[in-house]
Amino acid sequence: VQLQASGGGLVQAGGSLRLSCAASGRTSDTHVMGWFRQAPGKEREFVAAIRWSTKYADSVKGRFTISRDNAKNMVFLQMNSLKPEDTAVYYCAARDPVGVTLTTATQTYDWWGQGTQVTVSS
Repeated sequence: VQLQASGGGLVQAGGSLRLSCAASGRTSDTHVMGWFRQAPGKEREFVAAIRWSTKYADSVKGRFTISRDNAKNMVFLQMNSLKPEDTAVYYCAARDPVGVTLTTATQTYDWWGQGTQVTVSS
């Protein structure tokens, strides 16, 4: 599976961005799709995941929404009420639904995209 993330950019605090992730290759609507982010000097952290249901990190709950369009092999992350602490490189990821599906650990995901930069100015 190949993943291509896009949609990042520079936005003021309180603004919105919509990230997209295009999947190709051995895609399947049974795959779990996730978004992660990594700020400078920090470890990569879980943001959101989706299969038939969704899961969010506490830090983004109520502000971010993950969705998918299986017909187009796309996953989206709508980010509202952005804060400076949301600044990071955002990665989309995918995994086969083995065991617990909506996992938050990076090592449980099988495929990764290249990342897109999101910068939120105060």
